[in-house]
Amino acid sequence: MFLMRPDDAMNNVFLYCLFEAALRFNIRLLLAQMMSNHHHVVLHDPDGNVVEFYHRFHTNLAKCINALRGRWENAFSTEPTCLVELADGDAVLDKLVYTATNPVKDHLVEQVHHWPGPKTVRALLEGRSMRAKRPAFFFREDGPMPEEVELTFTLPSELGDSTVLLEQLRDRIASVEAACARDRQQRGRCIVGRGRITRQSWRESPASHEPRRNLRPRVAARSKWARIEALQRNREFTREYRAAWLRWRVGLPALFPPGTYALVRYANVKVRDGTQRDVVTN
Repeated sequence: MFLMRPDDAMNNVFLYCLFEAALRFNIRLLLAQMMSNHHHVVLHDPDGNVVEFYHRFHTNLAKCINALRGRWENAFSTEPTCLVELADGDAVLDKLVYTATNPVKDHLVEQVHHWPGPKTVRALLEGRSMRAKRPAFFFREDGPMPEEVELTFTLPSELGDSTVLLEQLRDRIASVEAACARDRQQRGRCIVGRGRITRQSWRESPASHEPRRNLRPRVAARSKWARIEALQRNREFTREYRAAWLRWRVGLPALFPPGTYALVRYANVKVRDGTQRDVVTN
């Protein structure tokens, strides 16, 4: 369903819940795109808080959506959130382009800035912060939630010169917009357009069917070797975690690998020394 169909109230709700959760858990947002029935977020997680971040973001967003739309059912699929580790700079840029151009590639609008959702792409390219106010229809005035949140989409310094990267992002967005325009011309297709999008009922659904039983990638990288390295690192973590879990389960001393999440927070297990690795995900 188009529960997140863009309008002023929904745009503000999305940004408020996203920014509040990001500020609480030190998540650095590179870019986000709110579509009518899903969203994309590219983020940098230096402290390993991505699970808590998504739990808070999706919980508050789902409750606000239901309050705004006057409904009670689940707002999101019960499937786990899809998290893909971006293992090199090229993969990060690819995902930024994919996130930014989602409305264009779906032939909803001609250009990214025509999309009636939050203007996150423009904010990133222009280096402007965005603000959102606490939704009065759900959060109480005297509650713990901030009255207003403000955040700036930024690129991590580890990726290199942000000026060069933003220029590459502009060029690649323009390239996708031109390619989609040529495709529509060849096929005799038209865009949906801002007006029809904003007039759609949130109760409607896409006419196309979502693919099922596809692969769910955990790593993305343009470089073959960066992808292999990331996969080997994840495989070694799984092996080390499994061995420690088997010892811990029968009461023997066990040292879990860095990156262990649930057992650290809820079972107070010990983790061997190691530096928490920064992760950029989409």
